[in-house]
Amino acid sequence: MKKLLKWIGIIFAALIVIGMIFPSDTEDTDTLSPSITETQASTAASIAPKPDDPEPTASAETLSTTAPVTEAPSTKATSAPTKATVATTGTKQTEAVVATVPTTPTPLAKSVFTVHFIDVGQADAALVECDGHYMLIDGGNKADSNVIYSVLKKVAVPKLDIVVGTHAHEDHIGGLPGAFNYTTADLTLCPVKNYDSNAFEDFAKYATQKGGGITVPKKGDTYSLGSATVKILGVNGGSDTNDTSIVLRIEYGKTSFLFTGDAEREAEQAILSTGEDLSATVLKVGHHGSDTSTSYPFLREIMPKYAVISVGTGNSYGHPTEDTLSRLRDADVKVFRTDMQGDIFCTSDGNEVTFSVTRNAGADVFGGIGQNSTQIKPSTVPATKPTTKPTTAPVVEPVADMVWIPKTGSKYHSSSSCSNMKNPSKVTKSEAINLGYEPCKKCY
Repeated sequence: MKKLLKWIGIIFAALIVIGMIFPSDTEDTDTLSPSITETQASTAASIAPKPDDPEPTASAETLSTTAPVTEAPSTKATSAPTKATVATTGTKQTEAVVATVPTTPTPLAKSVFTVHFIDVGQADAALVECDGHYMLIDGGNKADSNVIYSVLKKVAVPKLDIVVGTHAHEDHIGGLPGAFNYTTADLTLCPVKNYDSNAFEDFAKYATQKGGGITVPKKGDTYSLGSATVKILGVNGGSDTNDTSIVLRIEYGKTSFLFTGDAEREAEQAILSTGEDLSATVLKVGHHGSDTSTSYPFLREIMPKYAVISVGTGNSYGHPTEDTLSRLRDADVKVFRTDMQGDIFCTSDGNEVTFSVTRNAGADVFGGIGQNSTQIKPSTVPATKPTTKPTTAPVVEPVADMVWIPKTGSKYHSSSSCSNMKNPSKVTKSEAINLGYEPCKKCY
């Protein structure tokens, strides 16, 4: 009997051992092990989602809540975060978002922005380029048409995105036909569509033919020029033609440029009353430095670091005036002048601007103040032409190179008595060609 009980005990113990080694196949699948084995960890890692794989569904039998699996970040940039699915308890799943860093370069990474202030004497003209897009602001006098043509040709401008005639005076729109003779424009802006002058009629004709016609912008209108933004701050701000000037601000990165045409105090005050942001890194000084522009309140809102005055040497207006130069000097503005330094080039990298000039980089730009003035004072300009002949004859173009052009028509003539001539004017042959005139078959 004792032997039988002994054997029963041995068999019972053996069954217990066997049960521990070979567990039942009916184990509850909803009960997870409190720890993860090396084999399970290996299996979990092997199913971690790859960057380009579809979202996997993790099995509750494979992952443990006590050993979460972290997805390795993808090295491939994507436009949206990558989602990884991880089980928490049983078959319940949550989404873990892995953030990615975009690799798209900033807009200014390979961008170019330049302003070429063209020396057109007692007039205005500036060519703006941004990322291969071009805008021409004013074009000087009619006699400057060939200058504008040459500048565009030298730069090889494919087309002009925008042409701006800030207002209807000849010293701003007179040379724009030279631009239209070289290339076309997508948009032509001017504060008026009609003005009683030959220069404006020529400008309007070419704008219609090659510039999409004249568009009168509204305050607040914005335009893109590459990665730069052009905003109209003022237009038709007064009854005087100068005060109709388009005033615009170009923003490029952290730098900005303010062009004011010939806007005077009335137009400046109208803009100030709108509360517009006038701050600018570079100011194109209004009305060639006249004392009727760049008033103290206007300048205080702009607070420019640099200023450019487009003005002619020895002009009879006394531009730039002592008052304007004094205001700029008092505001600690670095000034450049076309009468002293020729063409002026400004380049921006989006943070800072740099300047270069074609001559006289160290000019005393404030020399117009007091006894050092290089300009003719209005009070000293003779009321009538001098009766004595000058000691040296003025330099003129050879007679053979002078031609006649009519007020209406498309031909230039060697004689003012040629047929179909209406109110002819005499210009150089090169100017007539740049304005788009062709030789008269009767004369040539």
